[in-house]
Amino acid sequence: MNDYQEEQLNGLNAVLTYLNAMSDDQRENLRATLADYLDFRRRTGRFLSQYFGHLCNMKCYRNRLSACCSKDGIITFFADIAINALISEERELSSLFRVLEAPSNGFKCVYLSESGCLWRLKPIVCEMFLCDAAMREVFLRKPACENAWHRLLEEKKSFTWPDRPVLFDTLEQAFMDLGCDSPLMYLHKSPGLLMVKKKAREKGNLNHER
Repeated sequence: MNDYQEEQLNGLNAVLTYLNAMSDDQRENLRATLADYLDFRRRTGRFLSQYFGHLCNMKCYRNRLSACCSKDGIITFFADIAINALISEERELSSLFRVLEAPSNGFKCVYLSESGCLWRLKPIVCEMFLCDAAMREVFLRKPACENAWHRLLEEKKSFTWPDRPVLFDTLEQAFMDLGCDSPLMYLHKSPGLLMVKKKAREKGNLNHER
């Protein structure tokens, strides 16, 4: 197990520990907060599958050229892990534990299997990654797709970029209120994101944090 796997494993264990300690009503209340985000992810998934699926699968995934999937691991937010855990079945979570506890071969993301990503809902950084070559090829043929893609990128910020109240920040806070702590809580630990929140508070876009 390398350092990345250990950090991911600790994050997953932390999420599941606190989810298991919650009542059924508490877990359902958390799931209810995901509705808009899951709708966004469904629409984004359809867009990417329609316009980029074949291109990215053949040129990068199968040829191991991807700048994302060829790394031993990708950036995950604590909220990514929490959301995925809330909507995954036990067998899907068991698959994550198996790859995190196994020796890493280092040439690809630990979550990447022969059938694709092992996450039920892959991390947002992965979902929204498109290389320049793929964008050029698709957008030159279909200029309207570029505008649609930029609209999706802007919508992503409404869930992840803390210049306003956003889901990823709210989820971190919900677990922190229960005593959970993780280095993956970037919206409460990243100096850059904390600066974004500070400027948003000064503009009146955020209430003062507790």
